[in-house]
Amino acid sequence: MNQAIAIPQRNALRLASTKGMSRDEWLIMRKQGIGSSDAATAVGLNPYQSPLELWMIKTGREENLPKIDPNDETHPTYWGNILEPIVAAHYTKRTGFKVRKTNAILQHPDTDKAWMLANIDYSIVGSKEVQILECKTAGEFGSRLWREGPPEYVQVQVQHQLAVTGRQAADVCVLLHGQKIEIHRVERDEEVITRLIDLERRFWQYVITDTPPPADGSESSGKALQALYPYDRGDTLDLSEDREFSESFADLVSVRAEIESRKELEAQLKQRIQERMGECSYTRFATGAVSWKRSKAGSRRFLINP
Repeated sequence: MNQAIAIPQRNALRLASTKGMSRDEWLIMRKQGIGSSDAATAVGLNPYQSPLELWMIKTGREENLPKIDPNDETHPTYWGNILEPIVAAHYTKRTGFKVRKTNAILQHPDTDKAWMLANIDYSIVGSKEVQILECKTAGEFGSRLWREGPPEYVQVQVQHQLAVTGRQAADVCVLLHGQKIEIHRVERDEEVITRLIDLERRFWQYVITDTPPPADGSESSGKALQALYPYDRGDTLDLSEDREFSESFADLVSVRAEIESRKELEAQLKQRIQERMGECSYTRFATGAVSWKRSKAGSRRFLINP
C-alpha cells in the first residue's frame, strides 16, 4: 500500500464507552455500523467471513448462524482475547512506547460516514510517529498468512481505524506460534482509505435497504444461505425461460463433471507415485517433494510440498 501525504484529520467521536459493557450490549452497538474488524468482510477481503454472513448479522438475521462462544478454549478468539494484554506488554518492552486501553466504540466525525465505527485495542502514548496499536495472535495455520507482513484483511482493518480516528499510523504487533513477536508499521494511505470508504458504503447500502449482497462461493456464504433459508416450502420455481440462470445451471453441471474427472485423475497420479515410493517416507522431484508417513492414527498420510 502506498503512503500518502498526511492530511489534517478530525478526531473520532466516542459513540459509547465499553467499560463495563456486556458482550451482548457490545454486539448490539456494533450493528449500528461497520466496525474495523468488519471492514475486510464488507469489501470482500476476509478469508474467514463473507459479506452475506456479515449482512445477516447487521440486519438481525444471525439467529441460525453458528455462534462463537467467548469461553470456548478451542477457538482462536478465546486465546486472542486472553493473550492481547500480553502482546501489548511485549510491544511496550520491545519499543519503549507506553500504551493504554481506549475502552470506547469510536465513530467517524463526518455525518455522511457516521456508519464507520472502530474499536481500538490500544492508543500509543507520547509518540508523534505512531498512534494506534493493534494486537494479533496467529497459530500454525494463521502464521502462514503473515510471511510477507500483515495479511490484506488486517491492513484493511487498520486503514479503517486510521480513517475513523484521523490518525496517521498504527503498529500491528502479532504473536506467531505463541513464541515469536513481530511488529509491523502501517502508514495512513489516503488512496486506500478513499477506495475503502466507497466499497464499505456500497455494503452499508445493502444493510439499510435490507438487500442481501451476492453470495461469493465461500464456505461462509454457504453457511449463511443455509441459515437464511433453513426450510423449503415444497413448491417449484420455474427458471426455464430465464437465460442467465439456465446458463448458470449448465455451467454448474459442467464444472461438477470436470471436478469428478479431475478427482479420478488425481487419485491415479497419487497412487502411481505411492506405488513407486513403496516403503520410502519422502520422495524428491524436480519441482517439489512428497511425504508418505505413518500418522498417530496408524495409517500413512500422503502430503505434497510444491
